[in-house]
Amino acid sequence: MMKRMKLQALAIAAVLALVASSLAQAQEAQIRRTIESRYGVKVESVARTTYSGLYEVVVNGDERNIIYTDEKAGFLISGQIVDIKTRRNITQERIDKLAAIKFDELPLELAIKQVRGNGKRVMAMFSDPFCGFCKQLDQQLVKMDDVTIYTFMYPILRKDESPEMSARIWCAPDRAKAYVDMMVHNRQPPKVAGCVAPIEKWMALGEKLNVRATPVSYVASGSRIVGARFEELQQAMNEAVK
Repeated sequence: MMKRMKLQALAIAAVLALVASSLAQAQEAQIRRTIESRYGVKVESVARTTYSGLYEVVVNGDERNIIYTDEKAGFLISGQIVDIKTRRNITQERIDKLAAIKFDELPLELAIKQVRGNGKRVMAMFSDPFCGFCKQLDQQLVKMDDVTIYTFMYPILRKDESPEMSARIWCAPDRAKAYVDMMVHNRQPPKVAGCVAPIEKWMALGEKLNVRATPVSYVASGSRIVGARFEELQQAMNEAVK
């Protein structure tokens, strides 16, 4: 008798869970239709959050374009949601998670490679030679041991100067040294005649990964870190090794 009652309870729970799931899916579909029809945008995903009854909406396939709305899509919130108690930037965490990649699919032959120590901690970085935040990050990274750094030049800040300086670095006899000299010691490499840098390929890769600014870094697990957040980047590299 008790066994039968337990089975009935489990069956009821399963049915209720199925109904709840169907209702949730219907609600998310309605929000998608409402936002797309009212604002003429393509909604990639809708998901209920665990805070304040809000729904997260990812728009136009751009993982950086996250907005929030209520269950009726009656209003929209555009901005960062931060947990005051923990100081976690929940929006940024979601952006980084959505932006994760398969690291081993990166065209590393297009990157400048630096190896120090055993090189077991691995990262890739998009960098502009005139990016101040990139220089801040590189000045921290140059002190790290047991690391492999792949740097993709991403000349987006200065229309003419950034591509030219990126090409100089790429065409130098020792690319890694030329890059460090430029970013850490502010020593510009000389021009090299007859050398063509893969600038179009760098730009195409950045566009594919939705890299809109520099620096943007990826660790071996595929996680993305935006900006000169050295401590967070170092922790992510350590966790990827584990």
